Amino acid sequence: MPIDPKQALGALISQDTNSWGPDQVILYHLGLGAGVPPMDENELAYTYEKGLKVLPSFGVIASYISGNSLQKVPGMSYNPALLLHGEQDLEIHGPIPTAGTVTNTAHVKDIFDKGKAALVWRETVSKDAAGKLLFTSRSAAFIRGEGGFGGEPGPKPGNLPPERAPDHVVESTVMPQQALIYRLSGDKNPLHAEPAFAKQGGFDQPILHGLCTYGIACKAVVDHALGGDTTRVARYQVRFSGVVFPGETLVTSMWEEGNQILITASVKERESPALTNAAITLRN
Repeated sequence: MPIDPKQALGALISQDTNSWGPDQVILYHLGLGAGVPPMDENELAYTYEKGLKVLPSFGVIASYISGNSLQKVPGMSYNPALLLHGEQDLEIHGPIPTAGTVTNTAHVKDIFDKGKAALVWRETVSKDAAGKLLFTSRSAAFIRGEGGFGGEPGPKPGNLPPERAPDHVVESTVMPQQALIYRLSGDKNPLHAEPAFAKQGGFDQPILHGLCTYGIACKAVVDHALGGDTTRVARYQVRFSGVVFPGETLVTSMWEEGNQILITASVKERESPALTNAAITLRN
């Protein structure tokens, strides 16, 4: 059996430090399509070092560990072309500085059996030099063809929007070259750049990073539901329910419900879901 939960569960994946400054923050924002129109004050706040603010979804970049591959873990063996990012859950424990250094420690948190696939959760905790917790990032790898090992199926997804019209709907154009810019923030998986590799994974062309879609939707919420206040986001959870191709249009719908904003995102051209079971929890 390629995946052995008894060996992999709880295993240390990696530990490393990660540093960033204004240039890395700006590059991340540009990778999400920020800066349009270029003279808009709100867009300059994402793309110019004077008065720079940091989108809360940048936490997935700050908590990134180079070489953080599940294939390094005992009991984990799979074809990387068949791995998709299934879910993402990021907790932001305080304001994100425009420059900083954190120590990131990643473990295998959970392994669930989805029948035709395995769902493997990684948890990464990020602490600064003083030991203060800045981020807790949990990501689920959906590994096709690796299920059926007799494990628990895991909890059912939540964060369902109410049966009423959304409070906000925002369309975001995904640039044709957007995946090529976004990959410079750290995720250089060839699935997002190399046509031949994408075909091995069953796609006609390279797909947009799930975390790029994640960031685009976050920016839409911050700009249109939170008045541009990046500090109000305490937690951001999504389920990746479909792929986005560069050049398409992402439609983000939002429902304000108490201390949460429930979210869905879909591809306009194909009327296909991209993000579901998504929510931003607001800081009190």
